[in-house]
Amino acid sequence: MAGNVTSLFRGTAAHSPSMAALTREGDGAGPVDFCIPCNPYFPTPAMFDELASRLREIITYYPSSADTITSELCSLLQLPPQCVAMGNGSTELITWIDHLLVRESLAIPVPTFGRWTDQPMETGKRVDMFPLQESNGFALDLAAYAKFIRSRGTKVAVICNPNNPDGGFLPRQSVIQFMDAMADLDLIVIDESFLEFADAESEPSVVEDAVMRPNVIVLRSLGKNFGLHGIRFGYLVANPSLAGKVRSMLPKWNLNSFAETVVFMLKNHGKEYMESLHMVRRDRLDMARQLSALPGLTIYPSQGNFLFVRLPVGAEGTVVRDRLLTEHRILVRECGNKVGSSSRFLRLVVRPQTDVRRLVAGLEQVLYGSRKETPVPELSHGTGYSSGTAMVDRLVGSTNGAGMQGLAAQANAWPGQPVQAPQPVAAAAPQPSLPSVPQPRPAAASPYPAQQPFPAPVYPAPQQPAAASPYPAPGPANWPAPAQSPGAMPAQMPPAAMQAPAQPPGLQPAAQTGMPGMAGAASMGAQGGLTAAQVRGRTQPEPPPPQPSNGGWGAVGAMLYNQAG
Repeated sequence: MAGNVTSLFRGTAAHSPSMAALTREGDGAGPVDFCIPCNPYFPTPAMFDELASRLREIITYYPSSADTITSELCSLLQLPPQCVAMGNGSTELITWIDHLLVRESLAIPVPTFGRWTDQPMETGKRVDMFPLQESNGFALDLAAYAKFIRSRGTKVAVICNPNNPDGGFLPRQSVIQFMDAMADLDLIVIDESFLEFADAESEPSVVEDAVMRPNVIVLRSLGKNFGLHGIRFGYLVANPSLAGKVRSMLPKWNLNSFAETVVFMLKNHGKEYMESLHMVRRDRLDMARQLSALPGLTIYPSQGNFLFVRLPVGAEGTVVRDRLLTEHRILVRECGNKVGSSSRFLRLVVRPQTDVRRLVAGLEQVLYGSRKETPVPELSHGTGYSSGTAMVDRLVGSTNGAGMQGLAAQANAWPGQPVQAPQPVAAAAPQPSLPSVPQPRPAAASPYPAQQPFPAPVYPAPQQPAAASPYPAPGPANWPAPAQSPGAMPAQMPPAAMQAPAQPPGLQPAAQTGMPGMAGAASMGAQGGLTAAQVRGRTQPEPPPPQPSNGGWGAVGAMLYNQAG
């Protein structure tokens, strides 16, 4: 594999080669996977044995219709089926959201999941990218983001909570405030693909709020938290009109028989699933502690099942990635191809302690050689970023994602091939520059973005009286009412291990002793170490995993939906 590793990464349009491709190039066994962010503890060995015993039946016959599979999932999650659409992976749903509901522009903080930047540009939309700054620990200041959206005149806004790749978390009440302030947009998407791994709040999801609003979609993943990326299944939740619009475009058999089998197995394995989430959260803390002991490595607090890591000065991410793979059989996610990131950053998936010790030993050899004091300098041969699509790369630098008609047809142009200068879809205000190599934060700087009031919604005239609610009357009586989270958290909370800054105007202290907003936590270098409060954000000991009374999912599906995210 040593001679082919670079070509494996350069020869794929995705961020990394598939595990199948890596296995074919190796000795028949794949590397230890710190790249693909899925749950290592679920399904259980017994569940895999059951799937194996039914393999012939599963792959021989058609699955049931998507409606049947969706109905079973909704029964588990206690959601009305008319508010849910299941897709062949969350990327299928992102594609249809773009085609059906994004008219001309979409705003997204970067760095983030690449399909939120690339997909709209491939269909000629303008993508307004709001750079997250390392100087603020990659925190997303929702008020500043809302002001950016207003200044750009963006029609659709996306928030990933927790964000990929940094794991930054936003308290539920802050997200609700943002949805209120942006109530006049065409659409707001809250991507909660990794929320099951968060332990910031007992009920961090805004799913119940989304079904009562006219312009909100919540996107959820099943492959990540169930540890089954290869099955390709996810779902969205919205009011019946939005959910039905997406659902009507999906093929009748867009979900495969493996997805159906797993969904119908879940009701018997709720206890094991909740225990798996508990173990991932435990391993996240342990992994951060071990990595923080490496000199020059910076670990950012995360609420996902991964950690965002900045390499020491002089270390090039693509070199570290390639050497870990060829010399130690360890696969990591180098983040130079994420817009707003660089090759100095890695995203490392949380894995069991035995694997983490192997990762730490490999990093020590690659970064420091025989000397642990200073990293071994490596000449950079990577680029600042590469989306994996040549045309997208050429557009981002000069237009901040201004789309171009016919982009999809030109996306496969060879790098370096002359291309006609792109024409922005719409005139735009001056763009904030994307961050290049992150700069160290001044010692006196606050770890929080300056708080500003949310811009007021802009409604087209004529409009309803100012005192009227921007939302229509609630739907049928059997719709779930918005959940009121006890002790809702404020928009920003100070890290537990730091002195609390002055409370911004208009924010009230939290009514509970809980986790500070991880998105606002500052990055910590190796010398400062990491505490449990900074990594997990908890100020109380880790609670034991919930024990269902009936050996299944507890109160039907409420455990997954409410407690796990």
